[in-house]
Amino acid sequence: MHQEVKIHDDHPAEITVVDYRAPSRNWKLLALFLVLATAGVYYFSNPKPYNYYDYTFRIAENFLSGRIGILESPPSWLNEMFPYEGRFYAAFPLGSVLTMLPFVLLKIVGLIDGMPGASIAALIAGGICLFLLLIARHYDIPLQKQVLLALVFLFGAWMWTNVAMEGAWHLALGFGVLGELGAIYFTVFRPKPFLAGCFFALAFGNRTEIVLLAPLVLFLLVRSNFQPGQLQNNLRLNLKPIVLFCIVPFILGAATLAYNYLRFHSPFDFGYTYAPDVLNYWYRYGTHSIWYIPRNVQEMLLTQWKTLNDFPYLVPTGFGGAIWFSSPFLIYLFRWKAVDKVIWRSAWLAIALLTFFLWCHGSPGGWQYSYRYGMELLPWVFLILLENSPAKITIGEWATLVFSFLINAWATYLFFWTGYVKP
Repeated sequence: MHQEVKIHDDHPAEITVVDYRAPSRNWKLLALFLVLATAGVYYFSNPKPYNYYDYTFRIAENFLSGRIGILESPPSWLNEMFPYEGRFYAAFPLGSVLTMLPFVLLKIVGLIDGMPGASIAALIAGGICLFLLLIARHYDIPLQKQVLLALVFLFGAWMWTNVAMEGAWHLALGFGVLGELGAIYFTVFRPKPFLAGCFFALAFGNRTEIVLLAPLVLFLLVRSNFQPGQLQNNLRLNLKPIVLFCIVPFILGAATLAYNYLRFHSPFDFGYTYAPDVLNYWYRYGTHSIWYIPRNVQEMLLTQWKTLNDFPYLVPTGFGGAIWFSSPFLIYLFRWKAVDKVIWRSAWLAIALLTFFLWCHGSPGGWQYSYRYGMELLPWVFLILLENSPAKITIGEWATLVFSFLINAWATYLFFWTGYVKP
């Protein structure tokens, strides 16, 4: 990893990690091209985007009218918009609603007519591409491999098809991934605590369970300044970055609890159980329970595509699918080596925490390609593969990467351009 450590003469205990390799002009041009190309592919991937599943956009519009609950009955297709005490709500956290406010303002000034799902998906994909490239350039692997690893996460994983669906659920997951990557970059590779906190707030504001990673991200933020056995120095050096990191997440967290209380008279009630029939099907043991683990394990790791008697013979089920089949490059997670063992172990811990929480969730994801909730794991998977990656691309890597590209391109085509995959 391209970093140098400066020890300050006037404060020997103070250590600063400095990135000394500024991106070249050619790298910037390449990054710009890849970001725009990625955004373009995501924008045009779905000719019939699910813009009409605009829960968060509608609620954000309602916010600007001074109300947190919608008075009029929503359209029939918004079946997760449920009535409660004379108003209609949806079980989306406050952060996912706030994320839509800039786009609602575009509607108010007359630039758009409704939720611009394709444009938002393109912005998310472009931002993810940029952070993947920025993170990858800090590793001593050839530029070709840096780009290839970034592209396989954009087009060789189940994120492509799911974000391109462009409904409120899918966009919230995309913003969650973007927020995680921004938090990782501004925590580990170019430490800027306030920006790291902003991106972490974007992540857990859209996907609440990501808040579980707050202690881990804070640890990565302060570890370069941590001196074993020197409590006073540790407090002096780390208090400021911790406070800067926590400002925006704390404000959003407090606002989310207040938002929940105003809606449902409890700060910890997100409204999941109020949607029609979910208690009889998805959440019969509550929103989270260990009894849901077998079902989630099945959908995430074991479910295969269904077979047809005629072309195209194999198609996704539309309600789950093994991530190993959609992204076989994941087998390289299990190369047990690392450039920085602290980052490697932290990434594995993040995956373990999120996976356990997701497996305990009552719903395995609904309409999706592969296991859409598993998108939250991808930033940490990316870190692990960078940590354990050899400099050269091996034949096995080429085979798995090419297959990953092809299977996800085929799945995207089947979902959006044909009638073979139907709810």
